Amino acid sequence: MNEALWYVYAVVRPFEGELPEDVRGLDGEPPRLIAHRGLCAAASPVPPGDFDAGPLRAHLEDLDWLAATARAHQAVVAALSSVTCAIPLRLATVCRDTSGVQRLLDAGRAGFEAALERLDGRVEWGVKVYAEAASGEPAPAPQAKPASGREYLRRRLGQRQAREDTWRQAGALSRTLHQELSGHAEAQRLHRPQSARISQQPGENVLNAAYLVPRERGAEFVALVERHRSRAAGVRVEVTGPWAPYSFAGAADADGGGADEEADGGGAGEPDAIR
Repeated sequence: MNEALWYVYAVVRPFEGELPEDVRGLDGEPPRLIAHRGLCAAASPVPPGDFDAGPLRAHLEDLDWLAATARAHQAVVAALSSVTCAIPLRLATVCRDTSGVQRLLDAGRAGFEAALERLDGRVEWGVKVYAEAASGEPAPAPQAKPASGREYLRRRLGQRQAREDTWRQAGALSRTLHQELSGHAEAQRLHRPQSARISQQPGENVLNAAYLVPRERGAEFVALVERHRSRAAGVRVEVTGPWAPYSFAGAADADGGGADEEADGGGAGEPDAIR
């Protein structure tokens, strides 16, 4: 078994609870916990034909394969987070064998231990604000044509002004909401707005933020977001979570966050070097 590649989902401390019975890793089996000097890596054996460096790079260009892998990765992390504090690792973190997993734990030990201490009892909530498409006026029937060039220009001007008004309202709401939520969170992180192609959501993403909140204050945090849902016409507010603290697990996040250079919590990108 030591000859297999090992896909590593997250790092935890040893714990006494049990994972939900239905959680499965990429191999269709419950993830294994590889213990080493006071830390544990949650991992699954995976085939070199899919996860060695060359095949993995090719797979990361396959959006369907990538989505299925990300779902399995997130399911394992969520299961771990339901019983203990889990530090999620980057998607497609692969080690050569169990000794490679141990080297991974040793190499990141200081950061893992600091993050486990800092994030214990905390969860991540995601908040997004979208500016919905606006028409400015009720849309004419498909067969209706402007009575004149002046009428056509009037319609186009109304549509443009409506879009600009929606964007201004979305921007103002985003600033107000982010300031208020930051005051109720222990840390915050701004991610790049997502493109519609990635989010698969209607409208333009204006705010894409993550907030680190004590687990017991989750209901209070969500209620605060909900109060902003209907404050601006054509603007949509979404809250998701609680998640494992993906956006705050790295050493660079210890200061409470800031602008993120990655899109929405990072991406797969190039696979990590196989250890």
